[in-house]
Amino acid sequence: MASPDDEFIAELKSEFGQFNFIPSTRFKWKAPNSIFYEAKTDYSFEDFALLTLHELGHALSNHKGYKTDVERLKMESEAWQRAKQLIKEHPAWQDRYRLFYNENLAETELDSYRDWLHQKSKCKKCGLTRYQTADGVYHCPNCEL
Repeated sequence: MASPDDEFIAELKSEFGQFNFIPSTRFKWKAPNSIFYEAKTDYSFEDFALLTLHELGHALSNHKGYKTDVERLKMESEAWQRAKQLIKEHPAWQDRYRLFYNENLAETELDSYRDWLHQKSKCKKCGLTRYQTADGVYHCPNCEL
């Protein structure tokens, strides 16, 4: 008998055949069509499914790359919103898998990017928050005066 994880992946493969769902050691989207999911995981089924749908959200949103870190955070947020939309569009998943959108999981995942962005934007010389220009370069308003 297949696990709920395996059944869910099989269902996604069937409906979203334009994408490759590949077992991996982490959840990841790689354009143009590869969705990696953790095959051996300690996540609950709900978290496994939501993290997989998040990566599918990247794919369906046609995310390919970013130039600035704020763009990356925006893409992550869009992918979570797309996962939420997918669940709404598939009420059978709610019945079959007891799958509902978990705002806390999404916000926790987004917080990891927010924390990363905060650390990355901090000036190593003076500690002020730097800004990033469209070319991806960070500038310190204090140190570059």
